[in-house]
Amino acid sequence: MKNIVAPGAPPEVGATLQKIRLKRGLTLDDLSRAAGVSKSMLSQIEREKANPTIAVAWRLANALGIGIEELLATNTRESEAIHILEPHETPTLPGHHSGYVLRILGPMDLAGKFEWYELTLASKGALKSNPHDPGTVEHLTLLNGTLELEVDGVVKSLKSGGTARYVADKPHAIRNTGTEEVKALLVVIHR
Repeated sequence: MKNIVAPGAPPEVGATLQKIRLKRGLTLDDLSRAAGVSKSMLSQIEREKANPTIAVAWRLANALGIGIEELLATNTRESEAIHILEPHETPTLPGHHSGYVLRILGPMDLAGKFEWYELTLASKGALKSNPHDPGTVEHLTLLNGTLELEVDGVVKSLKSGGTARYVADKPHAIRNTGTEEVKALLVVIHR
């Protein structure tokens, strides 16, 4: 059971934030970009020179894939057998201008090694990617509808329930050419 700091004494958010950030292998720059909080503000928070607003704490927690209460706790839940993330706590990468939403399902400490996402593509939406590091592969399982997958100029269709496995160290794109929104699970393995 975690202990919440008594009223009147603010929690030591900085130490907790730094511990979680370092455990996940994130730099201040990484967390700054993911949370939309300036690097200087993050540094001040970690050094206990500033306390985050609720909005900033929520953005940091969301970017780290934890609940806001974990940032405000006096100890972390490392010994907790099951940690549930509520839907609103799952970090999301919106690409509204391109018609996609990526929900980050994997823990941040595996980023750059193994990553998994829920991909939602609006009708005519597309997720276009530049080549990843050499040897990177992706596994895309379509949950409903049909998609068009393009890898290094080769185009194939994927139907509901199907899985495409492909190299991701080449330019690649996932497109919803249909009229209905589609969902897929995307696993990225970096080698």
